[in-house]
Amino acid sequence: MMKMKNVKEIEAALTKACKKEMEQCSYEELYTALLHIVEEESEKKAEPVKGRKLYYISAEFLIGKLLSNNLINLGMYDDVKACLEAHGKSMSDLEEVEPEPSLGNGGLGRLAACFLDSLATLNLPGDGIGLRYHCGLFHQNFNNQLQNETPDFWLGGDDWARKTEKTYTVSLAGKDYTARLYQLAVTGYEGRTNFLNLFDLDTIDPSVIGEGISFDKTDIEKNLTLFLYPDDSDDAGRLLRIYQQYLMVSAGAQMILEECMERGSNLHDLDQYAAIQINDTHPSMVIPELIRLLCEKGIDFDEATEIVTKVCAYTNHTILAEALEKWPKHYLDTVVPQLMPIIEKLDAIVRTRTEDTSTAIIDGYQTVHMAHMDIHFTHSTNGVAALHTEILKNSELNNFYRLYPEKFNNKTNGITFRRWLLKCNPELTDLIESLIGPGFKKDASELEKLMDFVNDEKVLAKLEDIKYDNKAALAGWLAHTRNVTVNPESMFMIQSKRLHEYKRQQLNLLYLIHQYFEIKAGHMPEKPITAIFGAKAAPAYTIAKDIIHALLTLSRVFADDKEVSRWMQIVFIENYNVTAAEKMIPACDLSEQISLASKEASGTGNMKFMLNGALTLGAMDGANVEIAEAVGNNNIYIFGQSSDQVIRRYRNGDYCAREWYEIDPNIRRAIDFLTSEEMLAHGKQENLERLKNELIWKDWFQTLPDFNAYIVRKNQAVADYARNPKDWTRRTLINISKAGFFSSDRTIAEYNDDIWHLGK
Repeated sequence: MMKMKNVKEIEAALTKACKKEMEQCSYEELYTALLHIVEEESEKKAEPVKGRKLYYISAEFLIGKLLSNNLINLGMYDDVKACLEAHGKSMSDLEEVEPEPSLGNGGLGRLAACFLDSLATLNLPGDGIGLRYHCGLFHQNFNNQLQNETPDFWLGGDDWARKTEKTYTVSLAGKDYTARLYQLAVTGYEGRTNFLNLFDLDTIDPSVIGEGISFDKTDIEKNLTLFLYPDDSDDAGRLLRIYQQYLMVSAGAQMILEECMERGSNLHDLDQYAAIQINDTHPSMVIPELIRLLCEKGIDFDEATEIVTKVCAYTNHTILAEALEKWPKHYLDTVVPQLMPIIEKLDAIVRTRTEDTSTAIIDGYQTVHMAHMDIHFTHSTNGVAALHTEILKNSELNNFYRLYPEKFNNKTNGITFRRWLLKCNPELTDLIESLIGPGFKKDASELEKLMDFVNDEKVLAKLEDIKYDNKAALAGWLAHTRNVTVNPESMFMIQSKRLHEYKRQQLNLLYLIHQYFEIKAGHMPEKPITAIFGAKAAPAYTIAKDIIHALLTLSRVFADDKEVSRWMQIVFIENYNVTAAEKMIPACDLSEQISLASKEASGTGNMKFMLNGALTLGAMDGANVEIAEAVGNNNIYIFGQSSDQVIRRYRNGDYCAREWYEIDPNIRRAIDFLTSEEMLAHGKQENLERLKNELIWKDWFQTLPDFNAYIVRKNQAVADYARNPKDWTRRTLINISKAGFFSSDRTIAEYNDDIWHLGK
């Protein structure tokens, strides 16, 4: 690839921008100057759109820090790094200056960010549409072993999202609001530049935030885009979510129609100009909103509905019923009264297609089901892993599948290797390139060539050195930023993801308690273990916050016990985000992907850890199934119930956690320890007792039936790691070589071939 700028040109540009020699520049000055240089280079790669363009609408875009990622994609990273070093400056120190964008939370948002990267890399015309949150989800901190939430004020000064003069009028609860467009350039690796379009109000006022992240949820003009996923434990919070979602889709829909008309669309042919992907149910109102706007422009209702169905496609990201959004009709009557006549007409159409009332958009309780509307009035519904899609077709959405079998398809998720290999693991990237050349950076399937080296002693030794270097780097980062000391010689077991009972951090908790008793009984693990967690719990999710409290409390118990602390350490990384993930993932030995079978739609953390040379410990859930098929059963640690067994338990209603607690002494010992003297010396009795009772009397996500299988497989992994490190490393290389399928470039190519047909 031809470099846009060489070292001398970069030096001259930085000196000119900062108006001083580089040695005299602060990192803040250099960052601002580089931001503008990158923006200029990005604009050169923005191309006019021909044919159909994608609009990817999502409540979240967890984009992470952008400077280094953009420099890599533009082919400038090495020259900028060399330029900085020539003047006594460090790229890593420069990266610390950049704020972490708070535009997403978990896998949904990170996937959306990866997809935008891949669209641009594949030279496909596709933009994102979302909201410009001022404080994101929240900033997490720990006090007395409890999660506390404070605003994450990440905006300020120079920002990648540029304010534009474009505004759109959005009517909410009978009042007009002005949505302003901000645009953020999305660079592709050796590809085009697309954009992330973010909407905001000029009237937002962070001063309305009170203690923690509390605020007046009724003052819409000042609070509308303050927080991602505002607390929905009361009516005001639930209404605010509808306000947010409609602002996003209404402004987005107006922008889409405006752009398409400027490119020559007469709107009757809108599907020749636009493809819209609805990412989960948050943007579902784009369907009735587009119909409303088309009708306003003189198109009759039936044709408008047909046009929108051709334009829109829906991605389902969950099997959890509570995550399939549904709203009381009177909420929508209040916030978006202009949409309700359209939604009622759509519901009437559905009732002419089938007598099965379970597929109705508006049910007998006057509840509006957003996913139902998505499936009926889009031309495609996809799951995000092979197992997930089969469960949707055969179980959870079978009533819809029987009605529209042609709409259902699978698109297994993927990750962008530029962020999750080139950016966060340069040593491994260099080794791979030295072995198989640079082609894998654009065509991830070329990683398969690494299979030629799985028995090469020199390559395996180098891979071991790289893993140790990454563990030492994580240890140094933890010491510097968190004042935590960890042993890089220990086995790093990492579980980093949103804190939710279905992801079963509580199963990991019970394992750690079990191992505590084993050590006290003289049964030491074959290798010291460092269990590392990163997770935020939703502010209103009490049990999730109790799990965090129990893990933090247990970490204190371990640290205070000289016998146990030699063998076991728990580290919970505060305010887990993309930057932390980039440090943790390359350092991981054992990747914990232990959600209850049938409950994780896909997962993408499992792919990132695999790519960076970790072995997976997981249930046969989500994309774990496809990872196991790719690497073979000898190169992954699978445990626990199958999805069929889990679904059968739910259907029969015959799981009783109390019986498992009473019958199994190891389960009882681990759960009872939650309220032991040792735990209560550091923790809160109310929180620990509540979690204990939840596990004994409910355990909705079936932690206890998988407890013993999890212990056996996890301890087998520890033994394998300790006894035969060379074989462990050989198996990690097999995982790396088989990771190519899990590239988001492959996922996006499949979306385009099967659903979008962009540029045509």
